[in-house]
Order: sequence, then C-alpha cells, then structure tokens
Amino acid sequence: MATETITEQEHLTQIRHYLHQHPELSDQEFATTKYLTEKLRELGYRIITPAGLKTGVIAEIGTGKPVIGLRSDIDALPIQEATGLDYASANTGVMHACGHDFHMTALLGAAEKLAAEQLTGTVRVVFQPAEETHVGAQEVTDAGGVDGLDAIIGFHNKPDLPAGTIGLLAGGLMAAVDQFTVTFHGVGTHAAMPQLGADPVVALAATVGAVQSIVSRNQDPQQAVVVSVTHIEGGSTWNVLPETAWFEGTVRTFDQKARALAQKRFIEIVNGQAAAYGVEAEINWQTGPDVVDNDPRLTKIVAAESRQHFNVVAPTPSSAGEDFAYFSQRIPSVFAFIGSHGNSDWHHADLIIDDAGLVPAVQWYYFNAKRLLSELA
Repeated sequence: MATETITEQEHLTQIRHYLHQHPELSDQEFATTKYLTEKLRELGYRIITPAGLKTGVIAEIGTGKPVIGLRSDIDALPIQEATGLDYASANTGVMHACGHDFHMTALLGAAEKLAAEQLTGTVRVVFQPAEETHVGAQEVTDAGGVDGLDAIIGFHNKPDLPAGTIGLLAGGLMAAVDQFTVTFHGVGTHAAMPQLGADPVVALAATVGAVQSIVSRNQDPQQAVVVSVTHIEGGSTWNVLPETAWFEGTVRTFDQKARALAQKRFIEIVNGQAAAYGVEAEINWQTGPDVVDNDPRLTKIVAAESRQHFNVVAPTPSSAGEDFAYFSQRIPSVFAFIGSHGNSDWHHADLIIDDAGLVPAVQWYYFNAKRLLSELA
C-alpha cells in the first residue's frame, strides 16, 4: 500500500497544532524539550544543550566557521484558552497565546531543510525556554549556549501583519522592559476617623496619576516611553483604612538615557507623594531585558535576502519586550516580525493565528541562514 504524502504546509500545520495543544509554562517545558530533542536527533543534529539548562534544547549541524544561530522561544502563558479550536490547549490554564508554537514549528521546519544541505559552516538552532518571564535568554547565555556564535537571528509572529509579510528595521525594534512594585505603609484606622491614621490608599491614588508626568513632562516627546500601572491592591473591607496599599506595573523605553530618567523620576515622585501624605514608600524596581537592537550591517544583509522572497515592510517599533535583547546586546543579530494574520493580539485568550504564515517563516530562517553563512565566511 502506497504511503500517502503530505505537503509542506500540511506537515508544518500538524506540528504546530500538536505543540499548541501541549503548552508548558516558563522553565517547565520538559515535554516540549523532549519532543524537540527527538525531532532534531532524527534530522541528524548534534545536541549540545549545556548541562546548566534544565529545559530548552540547543543543537548544531555542519562544521567550522562561521557559526550562525537561529533562535525560537518555547514557553507558553498562564492563560485559559478561549478559542474553541479542535486543537486547543489540553493543559488547563496554560496557552500558547503568544505564538511560540508558531516559532518552534518554523525553526523545526528550517532545521529540516538545512539538514538536507551541504553547509559551509555551522548552523546552531537555539530553542530557548522562559521568554515570557524574561529570564530564558540570560539562562542560555550564562550556560554558554550562544558562545562562539558569529551572528544570531530570530523573529516574533505579528498578528496584525498579513501571513508571510516580513517586518525588518535596523536599530531598536522592541522596547527595554522594567518592572516596579510600590508598597505604601501607613497607619490603619476607622474610615470615619481618617485623622487618626495615615491613609496609604490616598497616597497610592495620587501617585498613579502623578507618575504619568514622567511621560508627559519629563521625557522628550520624540521618545517612545510608556509607564503603565497594571495592578492595585489595598484594604479588605469598606469601613477601615488599611495599613498598606500597593501597586505594580511596567516602564517601556527605547533609549538608555530615557530609561535612566524614567527610573530616577519614578523614585522621586513616589517618595515625594509618600512624604506629602505622611506614609512610607517601599519601591522594588526590577530591571528587565534591554532594547532589541538590530545590527545595521546584518539587517541590511537579511533585508536584501528577504526582499528576494517576501514582501518586506518597515514596522513600527513595539513597546512590548523580548528577551532576545540579551543576545542582541552581545552578538550581532537581527530580530524580525513575521505576519501571522491573527484575530487579536499577543496574550489574548482568543488569539488564533494563521497557519499560512508557517511556510514563509520556515523559508525566512532557511534563506537567511544560508545567506549569512556565505556573507560571514
């Protein structure tokens, strides 16, 4: 009986639907790692995952210089899927709501095509854990997973671009990410007698509005800066002023001076509001990934190659963050947007992306890996 053959599109769709159905959270991608490792071994790749990585897989094919890295993230989000797809997540409360299943499939597809080539140099595929928690790229870097690379490329699917459209831009493509938590410590009292306490809720409310002046009055209007307060808590009942209230959120910037100024002014404003309302402020500032900064020379090469095969556009830089920045700050790199024609945006429970974007995404890795092997030889 003859074996039924399937198209490349069907092959890739089957892989993505399987990965979509079996998502895993950051640094817990054990089954995903096993699946990817087995696939790469079948293709003849040398598994070189450093011992320090508990999830993720790194593998090579070819020999000698140059060594070109191709990167995909592999983790999912703590979101209950609401797509109604027949291949929806089988893991309750976990979903590939950012399209990392799309990214993994594209890199696996490219790995398969590259395995059939006689390469001049080495291709290293990096399936990186824990992008969503912004620690995975640093884990890979600290473990030595990108040592010896001459260049590295990666992409993120973009639901608002048509399937297969490539977005490329030299310089800053995605923002630096900082995270803050502020706790105001006051004196609790009966709500009817506020003069006997020190109200942290009033201080919090005033501060949430005041920190927006960082964007409107401190930063250059030509600089993209975002300050977002995303979570507020304080009190437990209607007639008691609480002892503490807190909020958290994020700052996004594209320039190191703007980043430093935003942190400086944030701390000054919070402490000033605390003093004004007679409470104490406790600030926890967490520095996240830097700007995803595309190397101008490599971007020119990748753009030239990409235009031969795809519709290439200059995208608007995204204020979302990407820990690919840990690579781009250390290794000549290019990060792209590839259209996935979604019905909503990243991190939405109803996000459905178009499988038609898979073949172009595979080809983008494949053509540019070969071009960079040639250009950097």
